[in-house]
Order: sequence, then C-alpha cells, then structure tokens
Amino acid sequence: MKKNVWLTYEEQDKKQLEELAESYKYFLSHCKTERECVSYFQEQAEAAGYVDLKQKISQKEPLKMGDKVYAAGMGKTIALFHIGKRAVTEGMNILCAHIDSPRLDLKQVPLYEDTELAFLDTHYYGGIKKYQWVTVPLALHGVVAKKDGSVVKISIGEKEEDPIVYVTDLLVHLASKQLSKKGSEVVAGEDLDILVGSCPLQGEEKDAVKANVLRLLKENYGIEEEDFLSAELEVVPAGAARDCGLDRSMIAGYGHDDRVCAFPSFQAMIEGEVPERTGCCLLVDKEEIGSVGATGMQSMFFENMVAELLALMGQDSNLAVRRTLAGSKMLSSDVSAAYDPAYGEAFEKKNSAYFGKGLVLNKYTGARGKSGSNDANAEYLAQLRKIFDDNQVAFQTAELGKVDFGGGGTIAYIAALYGMEVVDSGVAVLSMHSPCEVISKADLYEAKKGYAAFLKDA
Repeated sequence: MKKNVWLTYEEQDKKQLEELAESYKYFLSHCKTERECVSYFQEQAEAAGYVDLKQKISQKEPLKMGDKVYAAGMGKTIALFHIGKRAVTEGMNILCAHIDSPRLDLKQVPLYEDTELAFLDTHYYGGIKKYQWVTVPLALHGVVAKKDGSVVKISIGEKEEDPIVYVTDLLVHLASKQLSKKGSEVVAGEDLDILVGSCPLQGEEKDAVKANVLRLLKENYGIEEEDFLSAELEVVPAGAARDCGLDRSMIAGYGHDDRVCAFPSFQAMIEGEVPERTGCCLLVDKEEIGSVGATGMQSMFFENMVAELLALMGQDSNLAVRRTLAGSKMLSSDVSAAYDPAYGEAFEKKNSAYFGKGLVLNKYTGARGKSGSNDANAEYLAQLRKIFDDNQVAFQTAELGKVDFGGGGTIAYIAALYGMEVVDSGVAVLSMHSPCEVISKADLYEAKKGYAAFLKDA
C-alpha cells in the first residue's frame, strides 16, 4: 500500500493545501446547482483573462498562441481553452468533470395541500438512497422562467435567517411495518415531498395554507402558481461545507461528486502558463442521469465549440475537428469510492482507493464484466504514471468495489468515441451520493497538482 501523503508534506505544502481547501469549501457551499457552478466559473475565468468565445466569433477575431477563451452552454456547461504553442489539430490536453449532483427536483405541478399542510412534490435526480433525504435541513435553489422573458433566481435556506424546507418521516413508535421493508422501499420516491407551510391565509376557505404559500411567493419573488411550469427548482441539503475530523484533515459537504474534481480542474486550468498543447477544461451537466440532453456530454456542445475554435484559427473543416479530437488526451475526472472499513465486504483491498493516498486512476469503471466502461489503454496509463512521478504527484489506482457487487459509469466512454485517449481520474469519496459526503484535503491538493501536471506535460 502506498505511503500516506500527509507524511510527506512540508509546512509550505500544508499552507497551500489549506488555502486550496478554504477556496473549495466556499465554492462547494455557494455552488449547489450546475447553473451556480457555471456562473461562478465564468466570473472567475473572466477575472483570469478568459474572453467569451462568442465575442471572438462576432468580431471575427483570429485566435493565436496564448489566447484564453471560454464558452458557456445554456448556463449549465462550460468549456475553457488556452491556446498552446503547437497546432491545435495535433490534439488538446483536456480535463473533464461534471457539475451536477444527485438531488430532488420539483415537479412541474408541485404545490398541493393535505390536512392543512402545504407540500411541494418532487422527482429525485440521479442515484440516491431515498431514506437519506428525510428529516434533514434542505434548501431550494434554481430559476423560474416567466412568460415575459424574465428569469427569477431562487435560493432559500442557506442564510442563517432563511427558513429551510423538509421531508418528513414516520415516527419510530409507529414504524414497525416500515422498518421491515428493504432499504430501497423504506421511503418511496413519491413520498419525498417537501414541507413548505402550515399557516392558513385569513379569509380563504379552501386550501388556505397553499394560498398563503402562493401569497408569499408572489410578494417575495413575483411568482404565480403557473410559473412552476417553466421552472428548474432543485432541493439540496442546506448549509455550508465544513472541516471534518478533530484533526481537520477532511471536508464534509454536499456535492463532492463531482465538484471535488471540477474545482481543482478549473483552478489548474486558469493558473497554468501557455502550454505546449492547447489546454481545455470541460465542465458538463447531466452525468448523474446518463449525460443526456443539450448540456450533457452526449450533446454536440463540445464538438461545436472545438469547430468554432478551429474556424477562428483558419481550420474551418470537419476533418480538422476530427483530427483535433482524435489527437487529444483526456482525464475524465470523476470521484472514486473510498475504502470504508465499516463496509469492507463491498471492497477488494488491493484495488481500492484510500484517503490520503492522492489522485485516483480508474482504468475501468462499469459493472459486472466491465459493462459500460472505457477501459483505458496501458500505454496511456504508463504515460500518466511518468507525468505524475516526474511532478511529485501522489496517485493511486482503484476499481469501484468488488466484482459483481454493483458498479457505475462515467463520461469517459463518450469522449473515447472520438478516438482520443481517456482515463477516469478523481478524488476518493466516503458516503458517495449521500446528502453529506466526505473527502480528504490531501487528495484534493494532489488532484490539483495532478491536473496541472497533465495540462503541462501530457
């Protein structure tokens, strides 16, 4: 087993590690939806000298070595490019991660009243253990698009003076039948409705509590009930990310999967010098539900942006796009399951990820017989080993649990369709897909070092 990286750190390393951890905790606490992530990244990119690619296109301004541009898609995905010294058609070094996380989404017709309690009906998003989402403080984030073209931003439950929302559970005194069910059936998906009111509106005879909630929404946000039809409202755990452990060596919070890979990828990108090969950081949506839709990795967004990039460099052809993508190398950065001794029967110790052992490489993910995995090439893994060793990056390799115990997928296989070299890499996480996940600060630090080394040397 590899040495715990904490034992190798000098004081300067620990200082840089804590600075990165504090920045990451701020990001994790304030960016709980894909829209909030893209807004943050766009602001930070512009502060670092990145220019909107649309501006370059409208002005027909050629791109040259050293130029830094970004492109955002529908407010939910973003790609950054740093033009390198070599021709882009030789390929790019790409860091890719996703910025969506498991959560509860409001249905389009969500608001109802039952026995003078008002609820919002939800549909869960991504793979969750439904029983984990009851009786925890929850917040409401998202946007409401109105017919007049205006968009209202919503964030309720994060400030100390804000109310929270809440999913109820059956008291243990009456739960003998409930507790006899399988874990997947203890709480039904249709029962994950959030409690939002109990005070009736004076003078209303029918659904007076619902009427009162609608009154508050109208007064505070200008929202009518029919506006829910064109809303994207997400229910997420309320509260900030926090240090975990008496030694403060870990971070607990919502959404490490996969923002713990997106954040250091972005930081490595904006802090890098002019690279040999063009660098790219691609942060996408919808991974938790199959990378579908116009903002998921299966969309044409990334390919289209590469085509626009090449057109501004005098390479306006489909062949140039194909050559660029096929010649590229990618770290498909997604989290790994950290070994948990409380559930050791699910892991194979020799091939598990551990806290404090650095960036994790997964040659393959998938399930049962590697189904749905990318299964990276040995030659590519050898190249990455050399890059990380030459740059003193701590790394480890892992699989997603024991064979036949389950499994999961990432976006790696989608990027591999272009013929590029791709491997899964990321940070080990405890309690993955729960409302509060945990990571090691040391692994976050090593991930950023690894991503920076990849952009520079791959």
